[in-house]
Amino acid sequence: MDLDEIRQTAENLRREVRKAIVGQDEVVELMLTSLLVGGHILLEGVPGTAKTLLARSFAAGMALHFGRIQFTPDLMPGDILGTNLFNFQTNSFVLSRGPIFTQLLLADEINRAPPKTQAALLQSMNERTVTIDGADLALGEEFMVVATQNPIEQQGTYPLPEAQLDRFLFKIILDYPTRDEEREILARHGHSSAMPRLEDFALEKVVAAGILPVMRQTIAGIRLSDTLIDYIVDVIRGTREHRSFEVGGSPRAGNMLAAAVRAYAVLQGRDFVIPDDVKTLAPPVLRHRVMLSPSAEIEGLNSDRIIAEILDRTAAPR
Repeated sequence: MDLDEIRQTAENLRREVRKAIVGQDEVVELMLTSLLVGGHILLEGVPGTAKTLLARSFAAGMALHFGRIQFTPDLMPGDILGTNLFNFQTNSFVLSRGPIFTQLLLADEINRAPPKTQAALLQSMNERTVTIDGADLALGEEFMVVATQNPIEQQGTYPLPEAQLDRFLFKIILDYPTRDEEREILARHGHSSAMPRLEDFALEKVVAAGILPVMRQTIAGIRLSDTLIDYIVDVIRGTREHRSFEVGGSPRAGNMLAAAVRAYAVLQGRDFVIPDDVKTLAPPVLRHRVMLSPSAEIEGLNSDRIIAEILDRTAAPR
């Protein structure tokens, strides 16, 4: 599959998502990037910013099996993974598969489940495999998690542990729409108080079954120059050396950033990566992997501001 075909497929998916979603162009671009490298996504935004609708619209444009888990405080790991049940007719145990056995999984309000339940996703997100009663069960190459969380609600929520956050390629912040976009949202969806139904938008499946692994293999073949590799390494190491971060980016962060910039470059119409690609993707790749020092929190700093500072002072290749 050549790069022009990948770009056309991505444009077709953009078109379908825009039937239901107004604005959020940067978010859609990051979601496409993540799809092309097989990364998982964490969407964070206040209620009513179309996090769930965005994930469902994204899934509707692809020929992938879609599953959804509504995370709640009483959700147990077995409710996600499944369990072996004894069948008295056959006198044997039979696996009852949980909702994780899908291709695109929407983990809605993931921070409402306790850490024990959140940990049920760790192996699946890292290895695309789950272990039930000692048996390893593959989820397939196309398995992808799109999780949502609300940043302002604290009661009844559990912060995601660092190990969980590190498995997400991007943490994407959904901002409020512009005035024109909000007016268009009201004109398009304001006839009902309920969330719009995807069936009303007639979204078509434009990504054929089995094509994702081929697209990912093509993108993985795009070469990064030695100077760009050095630049990515310097940015990641800069987060570990900055006094405002207690914890910086891990080696996995560098690997994920290197993979993501390849796909992002293709989406921008290029077959090569430039430093601006790194600068664009560094914040969503790093913001959930770093931890502010107590003094930085007292000063009111945030991770995005410090990441921008690191990017400004790290020499980029010419």
